[in-house]
Amino acid sequence: MNREETYKMEVGYHQIIELAEKVIDGYTISPKEAIDLINTSDKDTMLLLAMADKIRQKFSGEGVDFCAIINARSGHCPEDCKFCAQSGWWKTGANVYKLLSENEIIAAAYKAKQAGAVRFSIVTSGRNQDNQNEFEEIIRVVKRIKEEVKIEVCCSLGLITKTQAIRLKEAGITRVHCNIETAPSYFPSICTTHTMEDKEHIIRTAQRAGIRVCSGGILGLGESKEQRVEMAFKLKELHIDSIPLNILNPIKGTPFSQNKSLSPLEILRTFAVFRFILPKALIRTAGGREVNLRSLQALAINGGLNGIMVGGYLTTGGRNPVLDKQMIADLGRTFTTPKI
Repeated sequence: MNREETYKMEVGYHQIIELAEKVIDGYTISPKEAIDLINTSDKDTMLLLAMADKIRQKFSGEGVDFCAIINARSGHCPEDCKFCAQSGWWKTGANVYKLLSENEIIAAAYKAKQAGAVRFSIVTSGRNQDNQNEFEEIIRVVKRIKEEVKIEVCCSLGLITKTQAIRLKEAGITRVHCNIETAPSYFPSICTTHTMEDKEHIIRTAQRAGIRVCSGGILGLGESKEQRVEMAFKLKELHIDSIPLNILNPIKGTPFSQNKSLSPLEILRTFAVFRFILPKALIRTAGGREVNLRSLQALAINGGLNGIMVGGYLTTGGRNPVLDKQMIADLGRTFTTPKI
């Protein structure tokens, strides 16, 4: 190794530590600094994860937040999201069904609680909630889950109206979920039937109704590292404090079925940089973690994250929550509890 290469390595090493210490002291890193961090070498990645975890320790403590979701209405979605198995534009073989019964959804909520989840999210395929009868069913089941299961209830229902947001708040919804999916500059490459502005409208509508918003995205859609940083700063701009980070699990039949998988270390670096940018947020690893991180899943939790989506996802299965509970215990971390 020549002198110039040694110098570059040392600058990277010191920069990671210096930026972490500054964030812990209240500093807001710049996009340029975040891009430097996301380009950390494989050799220095463990240092980046360690410093991201120091930030997590400072602002979030030791608790790990488990959540779970149910695909309550599946398939035939009119949107053309290129990653989604439920889009009616692609032939993926995904299940298609109308809104599940109240009892089916409540049974899933009980199962989620038994798995350690502190909140349960009702997710429906489709652009909006223009079927008034189905929306009233959702309102009823939200109330029942809160009263009977005693778990926090969230929802992901597409383009909700102001009136619907208020109804959801009154029913007991604690968070509305709406992923922005990717950076604003890349969004037109993943979907043409709605826009980033539509996503922002959902987020603002929920926030104005007094509901917290859960919003994140998917890594591996073909975006650049710089665009991942851009996504993180967009979430910061939108005042999002709960962020699920998914990794693309390519679905046969979708336009992104042949996307190249990201390496586990690249994924972990991205997770860590989100912590540098959003030091106080609840950031969780979600869909695709089992397939993409494989044996390194624990490094996500001790690399700056403080949440996990457990059980299955919308159209793909997850791993046994017992394994996730054991992982958290082995890491010496604790579990959060429902706030109801």
